[in-house]
Amino acid sequence: MSVSTVSAPLHLDPSPSKPMTSSVSQAHVKSSNPVLMVEGLTVAFDGFRAVDNLSLQVAKDELRVIIGPNGAGKTTLLDMICGKTKPTSGRVLFKGEDLTKLAEHQIVRRGVGRKFQTPSVYEDLTVGENFEISIPKAYGIKTSLAFKRTDAVRKHIHGFAEQVFLGDVLHQKAGRLSHGQKQWLEIGMLLIQQPELLLLDEPVAGMSPREREQTGELLQRISHGRSVVVIEHDMEFVKRIAHKVTVLHQGQLLAEGSAAEVQADPRVIDVYIGH
Repeated sequence: MSVSTVSAPLHLDPSPSKPMTSSVSQAHVKSSNPVLMVEGLTVAFDGFRAVDNLSLQVAKDELRVIIGPNGAGKTTLLDMICGKTKPTSGRVLFKGEDLTKLAEHQIVRRGVGRKFQTPSVYEDLTVGENFEISIPKAYGIKTSLAFKRTDAVRKHIHGFAEQVFLGDVLHQKAGRLSHGQKQWLEIGMLLIQQPELLLLDEPVAGMSPREREQTGELLQRISHGRSVVVIEHDMEFVKRIAHKVTVLHQGQLLAEGSAAEVQADPRVIDVYIGH
């Protein structure tokens, strides 16, 4: 199961964030204090550098999209941010704290949520029960014994389910959901933990055109109040959602800027878009 839970206070405010448009100015992004700073990050596997001296910054409330050819180091970068993989050298600073010194569960508790490529939900439980077990207060032996399914908790769950288009299927088994709905459920299970940094690996893979459109709207909305880093391949989708795009190639930073800027960059065309 790839959704992690945290021991943090339960805030019973299910109100959806106000929608954001995708036209966030680069001036806004640049002027914001970075929430995430990757500094000289390197990891080598049997001598092969999957990520090679990489540095980048992500601002508060920014929706950053990372693109690049297969083997560019995109997923490995997210693995190092969330603690799944330890770097050979370099630092990952989240709100000024070096995450490379922490275990995965400690990073989750600091406010970092990670969704992997394949949706992973509890298929034998209902959608509502999947949300319920993701609430921080419901997790762990001691806290779960005292946890009660009150009206406030039900309202809390319903609010987050509505945000991810699942308000009408709370009593349905998760295993009966479409692939796209399972993707939304896993995102919702992370959102209910209220992370400040959300890492999403190909969240629209396998979705229908309508689901992709809805997911684009969702990602824009949830980046209001948190930073979101997305790995994606579809440039049309990237252009719709990205505040800023980072292009990786052979583990290094190749280009960075708006979607239009990187799409017009000859280096990006040569190694990625043109293939």
